[in-house]
Amino acid sequence: MRVVLADDHPIWRDGVRADLGSGFEVVAEAGSAPEAIAAVQRCRPDLVVCDLQMPGGGGIAVAKACAELTRIVILTVSEQERDLLDAVAAGAIGYLTKSTPGDELRQQLRRAAAGEPVFSPSLAMLVLGEFRRLSRESTGTQPLTEREREVLQHVARGYTYREVGEQLHIAPKTVENHVRNILDKLHLSRRQELIRYAVEHGIE
Repeated sequence: MRVVLADDHPIWRDGVRADLGSGFEVVAEAGSAPEAIAAVQRCRPDLVVCDLQMPGGGGIAVAKACAELTRIVILTVSEQERDLLDAVAAGAIGYLTKSTPGDELRQQLRRAAAGEPVFSPSLAMLVLGEFRRLSRESTGTQPLTEREREVLQHVARGYTYREVGEQLHIAPKTVENHVRNILDKLHLSRRQELIRYAVEHGIE
């Protein structure tokens, strides 16, 4: 898996590179958002792992510029709800804290590279809290079926297709088909936008 690491602290990049180990190839490193964007455009990696706070706009700028080109995972010390939601809205497919253990980090990054949203458990609860808040304020019609809403709820919580299938007693391929139907109905082009939609429309 080809990865671009972006953070303005070289020591942090060294640590993450060591944690990744075999199975991940760091094809470029960057110390600012503009450098990261240029590296993505040059190397076309499978995944970008970047800090939220960097010169030139940080991880938000990277996500906005590169989410159509690759998967973006924010790896940060911030557990602020606003930072998380801003990152998702910008196009990031994942948001993990820097305290994530190495084994879990590798697992989560593999899932993100495969197109599945990933969050630290405590941060997933923040997302669900925002669902509840917006649910009270939400108006208008909901174009999704009950089953599609159930699938979206589980995807937003960060479950894999296999885990969603186990919980809803359907095949992983059926889950994938539901996700595709949701994307079509909502006119969304990227899977990570499902979470943004759920947040904006109060699906908990």
